[in-house]
Amino acid sequence: MAERTIAIDAFGSDRCPEVEIEAAVLAARAGHRILLVGDEARLHRGLARFDNLSALPLEIRHAPAVITMEDSPGKAIRAKPDASMPTCFELVRRGEAAAVVSAGNSGAMLACGLFKFGRIKGVDRPAIVSSIPGPDGACVLLDMGANVECRPLNLVQFAVMGATFAAVTNGRSSPVVGILANGAEEGKGTELTRAAHRLLRDHPSPAFTYRGYVEGSDLFSGELDVVVTDGFTGNIALKAIEATARALIGIVRQEVEGRRLSQLGALLMRPSLSAIKRRMDPDNYGGAPLLGVDGIAIICHGGSTPRALVSAIDVAASYVDRDLTPGLREAVRAHRELFAAAKADAAKADAAKIDAAKIDASGADASATPGKTDDAPSGQGAGEST
Repeated sequence: MAERTIAIDAFGSDRCPEVEIEAAVLAARAGHRILLVGDEARLHRGLARFDNLSALPLEIRHAPAVITMEDSPGKAIRAKPDASMPTCFELVRRGEAAAVVSAGNSGAMLACGLFKFGRIKGVDRPAIVSSIPGPDGACVLLDMGANVECRPLNLVQFAVMGATFAAVTNGRSSPVVGILANGAEEGKGTELTRAAHRLLRDHPSPAFTYRGYVEGSDLFSGELDVVVTDGFTGNIALKAIEATARALIGIVRQEVEGRRLSQLGALLMRPSLSAIKRRMDPDNYGGAPLLGVDGIAIICHGGSTPRALVSAIDVAASYVDRDLTPGLREAVRAHRELFAAAKADAAKADAAKIDAAKIDASGADASATPGKTDDAPSGQGAGEST
């Protein structure tokens, strides 16, 4: 039963539970086995407006509490173990479902993934992944906000997990991976990106091709399959991309509506414009998977529509079918030497910083000693005689 069963957090989105209920019905009618998790009485009332539900592979699992967007993620999952979101993760952990889909608090999703699924053995930190549509398929961008501050080990692991994700989901035989920076030259970037770059350059992987530094414009070039960055930069990049897409569509619509000749041209171009809209529509991509936890969890936007949640359910089921989690486990095992090198470099860097701090401290102590010169013994001023 659990092979293709998807657990949906019915109380995550901004317009819950109506959005989740409609998505669950649509997904069940499309053939997905659904566990709709939340307050049983409210869910039954919401489902009452739909006909012919008895034959659908749709069940309700009662979870009386709700984790809100205002809740502290770590505290919430401990204080509300019977909330809809942690209950979804528990269903997967017990083998009653294969994946979780939620449009709720993304920090709580990360916390549930860590506490309920645990990390894949060898993974330091999980990452949130987004797929950026381009001229030749999608470019995988990670991290999208799970880790605001990162170490080189994290970027290196994101590269491995992102390459595996691209290979499994997009069919890339040897994904091309780059590190996001402010220029392609090796001297660019930050201390973090330079250290990660050296590691990936000096330890080539048979599983992917490392391109080196890439710029923001390369995301849409069609030449990259994976772009790696820290969660702070990645989240800003994603929101800038989304805002630019919305603005561009709005400008085009404004110009077309303001000119009759343009309206005629738009009619002729309607099939192409519709295809572009479909490729740019976030509802068709559903949500962002959380890579690095030992299970499949899809994080959706709080403002998701029923169609967006159905897309998230579709991709969650496809990740189950394609053995994404076992593929990630194997990839992490295969790159143990790379990760060991990253840890060794980090240890050397930390030791160097400690030594530098000691030198600075001793220098400060010496300069702070009053009445002491190189010519006078300790305890004597320069003008004193023996």
